[in-house]
Amino acid sequence: MKRDLGFDRLREELDGDLYTDDVQRILYATDASAYRELPLAVTRPASVDDIKKILAFARESGGSVIPRGAGTSLAGQVVGPGIVMDISRHLNRILELNVAERWVRVEPGVVLAELNSYLAPHRLQFGPETSTANRCVMGGMLGNNSCGAHSIIHGSVRDHILEVDAILSDGSEAHFRALTTEEFNAKCDGDPGLLETKIYRNLRDMLSDWRNAEEIRREYPHPALRRRNNGYALDTLLDTDPFTGNGEKINVCRLLAGSEGTLAFTVSMKLNLVPVTGDRTGLLCAHFASLQDAVRANIVVLKHN
Repeated sequence: MKRDLGFDRLREELDGDLYTDDVQRILYATDASAYRELPLAVTRPASVDDIKKILAFARESGGSVIPRGAGTSLAGQVVGPGIVMDISRHLNRILELNVAERWVRVEPGVVLAELNSYLAPHRLQFGPETSTANRCVMGGMLGNNSCGAHSIIHGSVRDHILEVDAILSDGSEAHFRALTTEEFNAKCDGDPGLLETKIYRNLRDMLSDWRNAEEIRREYPHPALRRRNNGYALDTLLDTDPFTGNGEKINVCRLLAGSEGTLAFTVSMKLNLVPVTGDRTGLLCAHFASLQDAVRANIVVLKHN
């Protein structure tokens, strides 16, 4: 895609920002990894309408879009030749908090540490925490399925994502949440012209095929491995009521967690919260004579949570 395909027109239509100068493109050419690639342009959308316009522009001109938060990714996930969409500048509001039910609704640009600071007076927090908590944003945590030092206790974002409002590649809006089998089938039987309907039908067809189910169960990491980041977590959808009859609702949000922004563009998310514990904490410093002993010790430690 050439750089002169109507960016001036797009810039005038946006409430947010659009840059094509070399300075901004160089600033966004890297993340926390060793990779570097100049993007075609840098945008900072200020609204859902902006996101739709940028996606439409990319779709019409044959380009790609790269969702980006704080750029703390370690494997080049937000580096590429497309149009960078930085959601950290404008889309960073805490929208709603329900203390009684322990959930919060946020835009994707909310910083984790700022969210937990907001929740602290209510003795609540978002469970998964990372070493980059003072700068990483919730949209990036969803895309990366972040976990952190206490992943054995709190798991990853996949375990705490309740609902996602997103924009799909055709510009349509979708709301993903936990569904009963009846609700899931209703989604599959919806308007065949809607991309959301096609997504649900594709998932049903794919996971209903016993050959696919057998391969997923054979090749995916063992369910007991809580700290895992294998990308498209089809196994978590397979292990739900529509395909196993186990009574567990199916939630496509669990598929979005770890998808690195490749499946949908998140505009808001509803997150489960956990209580802040009053327990005292301590540090046990263990010394080992060999690397093998240190590795074996993890097995002992895990037994004590």
